[in-house]
Amino acid sequence: MDKPILLKGMQIYSEKNQFYTGYIKITNQKISEIGRLEDLQDITDAVVFDLQENLTAVPGFIDVHIHGAAGADVMDGTESALMTMANTLPAEGTTSFLATTMTQEQEEIEKALKSAAGYMSKPQSEGRAEILGVHLEGPFVNKEMAGAQPSQYIIDPDVELFKKWENLSQGNIKLVTLAPERPGGKELASYLSSKSIVASIGHSNATYEEVKDSIEAGCTHVTHLFNQMRGLHHREPGVAGAALLHDELMVEVIADGVHVKPEMVKLAFKQKGEEGLILITDSMRAKCLKNGQYDLGGQDVTVADGKAVLQDGTLAGSILRLGHAVKNMIEFTGCSLEDAIQMASVNPAKQLGVFDRKGSLAAGKDADIVILNEEHDVVMTLCRGEVAYRKENE
Repeated sequence: MDKPILLKGMQIYSEKNQFYTGYIKITNQKISEIGRLEDLQDITDAVVFDLQENLTAVPGFIDVHIHGAAGADVMDGTESALMTMANTLPAEGTTSFLATTMTQEQEEIEKALKSAAGYMSKPQSEGRAEILGVHLEGPFVNKEMAGAQPSQYIIDPDVELFKKWENLSQGNIKLVTLAPERPGGKELASYLSSKSIVASIGHSNATYEEVKDSIEAGCTHVTHLFNQMRGLHHREPGVAGAALLHDELMVEVIADGVHVKPEMVKLAFKQKGEEGLILITDSMRAKCLKNGQYDLGGQDVTVADGKAVLQDGTLAGSILRLGHAVKNMIEFTGCSLEDAIQMASVNPAKQLGVFDRKGSLAAGKDADIVILNEEHDVVMTLCRGEVAYRKENE
């Protein structure tokens, strides 16, 4: 058995929402002890990391909406692409994620689902971000709100087709983005709800009343708030207005300052609060790479000046890192680090039903731990007890 790991001397943001100078002991990939430094007992059998009081340990971030990074994309349909993502993401503090597909030919979606199922059927090594399942974004969306989803492959929600894909994924689809106003939308939402799969309203032109109906049918989530949805109007609140008003809906936000203007991020935070938002990246393969030409779902994408766009200027995913989203959220809204952690770690864990093992720092949970410096930059990440990233000179 490997020696226990001990992190000590840093500030800790524990599950009980407390900061204190403390220690975390890790045994067999789990947090075995967590407490105040003065209560630390014998450490002779442990591998010790002496950290400074200006550093803070927070729970690993969970990205429920990410397409790619470092040249890899979920739609590549290969386990090596998923491995690249899993190896790359700890540098931004992400310790687990949903492999997110996009609208494409059905054969391409099925290839991606099978590769994710194959990857997840084998033990996932500690020391890299864990894939918790698949986020199926499309093809069950509205062509009027396609955005970067290729409209020629968009189809109406289809429960029977979804059941086929559910089997191909070996039951690993955890979240589905759909347009509930389309024929079959409410039926699919109801089916997803019955299977404890998160039904999310996205790429949707639904009216406020249609969103209310979809909540009754089983929708509990909204994909990238404000982006590619019927916007807020004083005579028709639309999807955006319903998302802000209904506590039943957890909403994703791309806090890069590009997809949503900072003032609108602040409005969403003021209305939904820290318990109603999830920070996501919606990043594509160009994240972590240079400016240039890339591919997204068979479409040419130009990346420059912090933006990824199609030839017609449509935003095509982001190159946002989740650690930067945490920092941006604090800057855009004035929220606390605790609030940002709620949105990056706690809420996604609860929404995906994995809060019993992820999303906070507590004894018995997976040792998914991020160490931040005073500027809230990621300086070290542990995935299930193994160091997956460490910034040089820290």
